[in-house]
Amino acid sequence: MSSPCVSPSQSQLKYMSLGVLVLQTTSLVLTMRYSRTLQGEGPRYLASSAVVLAELLKILICLLLVFYDHSFSFCVLNRVLKEEILNKPMETLKLAIPSGIYTLQNNLLYIALSNLDAATYQVTYQLKILTTALFSVSMLGKRLGLYQWLSLLILMTGIALVQWPTESLGGPSPTPLSAGSQLLGVTAILIACFSSGFAGVYFEKILKETNQSVWVRNIQLGLFGLVFGLMGVFVYDGERVRESGVFQGYNSLTWTVVALQALGGLVIAAVIKYADNILKGFSTSLSIILSTLISYFCLEDFNPTSVFFLGAVLVIAATFLYGYEAEACHQPQQSLDWRPTTSHSRV
Repeated sequence: MSSPCVSPSQSQLKYMSLGVLVLQTTSLVLTMRYSRTLQGEGPRYLASSAVVLAELLKILICLLLVFYDHSFSFCVLNRVLKEEILNKPMETLKLAIPSGIYTLQNNLLYIALSNLDAATYQVTYQLKILTTALFSVSMLGKRLGLYQWLSLLILMTGIALVQWPTESLGGPSPTPLSAGSQLLGVTAILIACFSSGFAGVYFEKILKETNQSVWVRNIQLGLFGLVFGLMGVFVYDGERVRESGVFQGYNSLTWTVVALQALGGLVIAAVIKYADNILKGFSTSLSIILSTLISYFCLEDFNPTSVFFLGAVLVIAATFLYGYEAEACHQPQQSLDWRPTTSHSRV
């Protein structure tokens, strides 16, 4: 009888994908936060234009992946895109709803990181675990176990502690946060959590109803996201675009943020394929810890309190507890495994 061991190559891919996810998540949060608070000459870059460029880059990457999946054949690529996108307009239109929500969400995350330190953002954004679970129960009819409900309660308690008001942020922050800006940041991230939960479950529902490639679906999402993003650029930032152009305030840091945001979903797809929920929770926890340390020592925009640390520990524990039961239930009953299958949400 052979033992069900994991091959060395699969093990390497698993831990490599998790390592990349930790680096990508932490890097995106910190670079986005730094790019939005950096005091430089000239106007600050437009978040709406960065969202559009990230969508465009994501489409190009997904096209390359579809091209790769079909042995680098232009004829097959053209046929697949025509059959799956142009010849199925109703199927394609279904992606308009999550795409519009994702576009809104990505803009909200820029607002959140413009008004919250990286550590508070990272911990609070884990509320998307709760919203995704609730939408999974209501829209997909999934059932959660006792430990999962308990983990969601712990999660809410931890996030409430993280948001507990303090006397002051302290530290030599060049842009101290006012109560109003903090409220704006928290409001933006709460809306982003709910939109992430709904759009992720909606997208999962669409994926399970068809056998279409996830990369093709992401191309469809990206096309709608491109349209909605361009509308946002010209509706909300049209005057600034006419004055200084779409690429105003862009530098190497801005392009890094765009690239990290576009690649986020692809990294999550790799983690889902090669790893499991427990290890994914571990990577999330590592990312929170790294973001906290770098935000305190490097960005100097965060002064942690004992209440924050308690809340962060509870959030990390809830992430592990939820992932543990989801992984345990995955073997006997496939339907209990929920996965936010999306290339947008990424941070």
